[in-house]
Amino acid sequence: MTNTLKKTAAAIAFALVTPIAAFAEDEYNVSTGVTAAGVPLGLHGVDPVTLSTLNAVAEGEAAHTVVEDGVAYYFASAESARLFKSTPEKYTPQYGGFCAYAVAKGKKFDGDPHYADIVDGKLYLFVNAEVFEIYKKDSKRILAKAEKTWPSIKHTAVGDL
Repeated sequence: MTNTLKKTAAAIAFALVTPIAAFAEDEYNVSTGVTAAGVPLGLHGVDPVTLSTLNAVAEGEAAHTVVEDGVAYYFASAESARLFKSTPEKYTPQYGGFCAYAVAKGKKFDGDPHYADIVDGKLYLFVNAEVFEIYKKDSKRILAKAEKTWPSIKHTAVGDL
């Protein structure tokens, strides 16, 4: 392959991946940089299956990576990765992994897997312990407000808020 052809192929590959990564950063709370899969990492590398079923934080491994909607998720085991692949919507956090309380306020703040709640089989994340405690005092109202607010901020870049 000639040098020019290699450069053209690399440019095309970059162009195909970049919009997905940029879109993912608007829609999902992802870590900066990209994984070996060429896309950003979601959920801080925590296994979403373990978090959404047991409400327990288990660090995932790059060896068990699944890419869903332009976001890479790491899993603690091949079995967790298999379960996720079969029904990703069952395990991915609501609001792209942004803090549900912040979403209710019209903002996109980091959702920390250490502060999570499972309601009606859905996983919600919160930015820190203080916000999580506020949420627990009025969870139904806050989640209802977040559900109404999310569509209006969903496509807004984090830096635009």
